[in-house]
Amino acid sequence: MSANRKPKVATVWLDGCSGCHMSFLDIDERLVALSSLIDIVYSPVVDPKDFPTDVDVTLVEGAVSSEEDLHKIQVIRQRTKILISLGDCAVTGNVPAMRNSYEPAELLARAYVENAQSPDSRQPPTRGLPALRPKAQPVHELVKVDLYLPGCPPPADAIHFVVAELLAGRTPDPSQLTRFGR
Repeated sequence: MSANRKPKVATVWLDGCSGCHMSFLDIDERLVALSSLIDIVYSPVVDPKDFPTDVDVTLVEGAVSSEEDLHKIQVIRQRTKILISLGDCAVTGNVPAMRNSYEPAELLARAYVENAQSPDSRQPPTRGLPALRPKAQPVHELVKVDLYLPGCPPPADAIHFVVAELLAGRTPDPSQLTRFGR
């Protein structure tokens, strides 16, 4: 990371529950200390619309389930030096991948036709709904991942440890702080 500027850090939410971002926020007062050392340049908790270039570290929560997710993760990988799969959905597909035994058309029919409350709304939306991919996939199946931080969600201490170690120029090993499903 560049010595003459604060490292640029981003967090991204794909197909997941936002629990990993809640855990990130649970860093609490340590987040204030980190904020003096980094620039958070993209996140669901800030407002930029486009993913910036030259990002040092990106933490990605969630599986890749839609064509929009796929495009987003490809852009993120191109523009990020260190990509971290944050949480079990990003690492393994986890809950979003539970849909993988069904075709996307079956999922849409179940959600928007069979479960519709009003007879007038018994069809999938034609606008605003990203096209589903055939399967929900973990991030590493589609782009190179540099570090895995499992957990559902990963504990705040593990997230803080990983970010702090990277800022110190060290390669973190979060295996003592978290594991799949923890």
